[in-house]
Amino acid sequence: MISNARYWFLIVLIVLVYITGMFVTLFENDSAQFAVMAMRMVQENDFLSLFKGPEEYLDKPHMHYWLAALSFKLFGIHDWAYRIPGLLAILLGAFSCFGLGKVLYNKEVGKLAALIFMTTQTIVLSVIDVRTDAVLTGFTIFAIWQLTAYIETKKLLHIVLGAFGAGIAFSTKGQIALVVMGFPLLCHLAYTRKWQRFISWKVIVALLVFGLAICPMLYAYYHQFDLHPEKIIRGKSGRSGIFFIFWEQSFERLSGEGIGKNSSDYLFFFHTFLWVFIPWTALGIMAFKTRIKAFYKLKFKQILGQEFLTLGGIIFIFLLISFAQFKLPHYLNITMPLFAVLTASYLYSLHESKNVQTTRVLLVVQYFVLILVFITSVLICFFVFKINSIYAIILFAGVLGVVVYYYLKPESSCLRIITLSVCSAILLNVVLNLHFYPELLKYQAGSSMAHTIAREQISVDHIYKISNRYTWALDFYNQRPVKITTLNKLKNKNDIWIYANDLELQQLKNAGFDWDMKYSENQFRITRLQAKFLVSSSRKKVLNKMHLVHIY
Repeated sequence: MISNARYWFLIVLIVLVYITGMFVTLFENDSAQFAVMAMRMVQENDFLSLFKGPEEYLDKPHMHYWLAALSFKLFGIHDWAYRIPGLLAILLGAFSCFGLGKVLYNKEVGKLAALIFMTTQTIVLSVIDVRTDAVLTGFTIFAIWQLTAYIETKKLLHIVLGAFGAGIAFSTKGQIALVVMGFPLLCHLAYTRKWQRFISWKVIVALLVFGLAICPMLYAYYHQFDLHPEKIIRGKSGRSGIFFIFWEQSFERLSGEGIGKNSSDYLFFFHTFLWVFIPWTALGIMAFKTRIKAFYKLKFKQILGQEFLTLGGIIFIFLLISFAQFKLPHYLNITMPLFAVLTASYLYSLHESKNVQTTRVLLVVQYFVLILVFITSVLICFFVFKINSIYAIILFAGVLGVVVYYYLKPESSCLRIITLSVCSAILLNVVLNLHFYPELLKYQAGSSMAHTIAREQISVDHIYKISNRYTWALDFYNQRPVKITTLNKLKNKNDIWIYANDLELQQLKNAGFDWDMKYSENQFRITRLQAKFLVSSSRKKVLNKMHLVHIY
């Protein structure tokens, strides 16, 4: 369907796109926050306790932070070092998509599934804006692949590896990992009627492996919380970390208790899917629709070459997360491998059946996607933030040249769909990683101020803030959390620096403090973009300021 030479050429281009994003400044809030939490583990030599600023952190397990801390230990405290575990987890996820596609269909579907997975917009973004979902996604699909392989072959190695992957995924984000694995596997067992595969001594071995894999995380929770019932966590004492991770965590997320509510829109993930699966959105929707129709006509009969793992997993996961009261777009990342395999199988069936009419319609749709990506790239480079780097212009022109070459090259419609879709993702993310994000992050005051502090050789030990407001980017790039103080305590200090917003600066003035030096940086919540910010003429209207003042 696609030659090995072209396949690996596209894979190399995608990996290069990933690498260009490794050196982008960390985003607030989550990426910078998690990096600071891992940094503190290394600096304080405490790998059993998690802290979010001054507060003890119960919300998520330790694995993501341990992997980041290990990377810091090996390579030093750098933003690119923080991203390495996430990148490796995504590459594992891509290889697992290949493996799952091969088990369920054939090698060609597996290859295409890996390609689709690596180029979906939310997955590319997850390598840049690294949260716990990168590790969760990689190990979850790895576990699904290995456990599916066990169901098909009954080999001990597969169920052992699957149990290990499940343990790492559980140690990364808790119960949701088991739920995400459980739905697709139960759907597969229901369709294939192979329930007897789990009536075996091998299952006991797998449970032991899973238990061993989660033991470090459980011990860390026990050490930080169960041994200290006197600690007040979210307004409650006597909190058990082990009980929380096995029972309370997922219910809190579904109800919004403890972490708050941010959306009761039950269609949130349906319209979010439209952008997170770009450039494959139309193909993914068609694959889903076609598979639904096929199962309806077949009345769920078991047919050679059909599988219910991906479709059933997607349906049940969507229903579950849609009823959660706390929703974020990256929660969909865990469904991307399933969508990738489903979409790959659909494209392969189009190629094999030589459905010319449908293929041509989809090719027109992908041409439209490519045009939108090109227009978006031009707007970013010449209207949102004007491009100045000659290297970025050369690289942009080079990627555009590859797109034009494949656009003009005469070949089958299916192959053209695949190649141009991948090129769309590469073009868009080259522009984002090399131009848009670096320019955007100039408006993240914490990281910008850290560069000023380094340039002016200001001692980070003498920097304070007078509120509990989080300063993740400044903390990370200073490699030291900003110390918290109060106006009353400031009266006994001199020769210090205060990091403050406009309101806090006014509070300092009202309290009678004066300063002899002041540095200011523009501040905008960069993960919540709005039209006024993107239009350069109105940008100043939505900017705030952060200040660093010297109290003498």
